[in-house]
Amino acid sequence: MAIVLSVHPETPQGRHIQRSVESLRDGGVIVYPTDTVYGLGCDITSKHAVERIVRIKGRDPKKPMSFVCADLTHISRYARVSNVAYRILKRFLPGAYTFVLEASSEVPKMLLTKQKTVGIRVPDHPVCAALVRELGNPILSTSANPTGVEPLGDPSEIQGNLGKHVDLILDCGVLSRVPSTVVSLVGDQVKVLREGAGDASYFRELEEPS
Repeated sequence: MAIVLSVHPETPQGRHIQRSVESLRDGGVIVYPTDTVYGLGCDITSKHAVERIVRIKGRDPKKPMSFVCADLTHISRYARVSNVAYRILKRFLPGAYTFVLEASSEVPKMLLTKQKTVGIRVPDHPVCAALVRELGNPILSTSANPTGVEPLGDPSEIQGNLGKHVDLILDCGVLSRVPSTVVSLVGDQVKVLREGAGDASYFRELEEPS
């Protein structure tokens, strides 16, 4: 069964962050809190760990997954950020959004869409931010639930459903079951792909009529 660590949502214990990062560096799969739902994550550079998450989720391996970056500078390493996209990212991140951007050559192939785009998050959550900063690499961002099942917001549910399949769970209390809002900024064309926890009204106004 997974190790369960109770972590403070605003001032996460350094020893718990360090233990989690050690697991990630060893190719581990963890459950971690975000500003929306609990995430199922690993170091994106660990192909084996990414494949484990695909199996845990029961997910189509051809369907790409998003990942968490630390900040705008970090994002610019993994995506091509135009001036238009930069202004939007600066305004809305950190926050409950996933932005789809044209990927750079730094993104592992298994995380790319056929269009060479990638989904990137910067959640507004101290635990999530501490993990990425300490690890130095982005971590995979997909909800902690099997594909087709509602996201699990209660750590006890997560432990019961996923405890045998993951290495570590960071328990931050009960979280939302509402995922992030997904917005494409590819080619500077704004398109809302999914409405979730983040307010999509600004982006709806910018969308070109179809």
